[in-house]
Amino acid sequence: MWYEILPGLAVMYVCLLVPGLSTTYIHRYTNGGKEKRIVRYPYNWHLLERDRRVSGTNRYYDSK
Repeated sequence: MWYEILPGLAVMYVCLLVPGLSTTYIHRYTNGGKEKRIVRYPYNWHLLERDRRVSGTNRYYDSK
C-alpha cells in the first residue's frame, strides 16, 4: 500500500536534515555561541567590520 513508503521517506528526511543542523551547531560552538554570519552584500560587510571594531576583541561575534 501507499503507507509502505513512509519509513523510507522518514529516513531520507532525516539524512537531509542532519547536515544543515550539524553545520549550525558547529558554527555556534566555534564562534562563541553565535551563528556564523554570511556576507552577501557590501552593507553586511560594513556591519561586520563595525561589530569587530566595537567588540574590542577584534572578533565580530563577541558582544560588548
